Amino acid sequence: MTVTPEMTDEALRLDNQLCFPLYAAARKIVGAYTPALKPLGLTYTQYLVFLVLWEQDGLPMGEVCRRLRLDSGTLTPVLKKLEAAGYLTRSRLPEDERVVTLKLTDAGRALKREAVAVPPQVAGTVCLQPDEAAELYRLLYKFLDGEET
Repeated sequence: MTVTPEMTDEALRLDNQLCFPLYAAARKIVGAYTPALKPLGLTYTQYLVFLVLWEQDGLPMGEVCRRLRLDSGTLTPVLKKLEAAGYLTRSRLPEDERVVTLKLTDAGRALKREAVAVPPQVAGTVCLQPDEAAELYRLLYKFLDGEET
């Protein structure tokens, strides 16, 4: 197939890029979380770490990275700030010092009681019906997990 200038122009139109609405939607949803998380003193990424650890405390850092789809270089500064704030501890396993385990402190566990107000506050800013939100969620994970149609 020969690529024509018209095909190139069409391929490079912003409106034809899947990446753009994904990027803009991500910015919009993170922006919706910002005022909800401000009273807790948390960033969105810190909140995500808490969500994982509130589900299962004492996880290895690698598992938290996997669940959040972040690399350790991105997550380490976030964890250092949470540790400095007294919300979690990081410790190496004696049997394998390469493994860093994350454990919530009492303050980190207590923050969960305040954070319970965040999801309904953010949900009120999303202009999708519940079935539309569920479909979007399904499609996004299909994309993230690389499933074939």
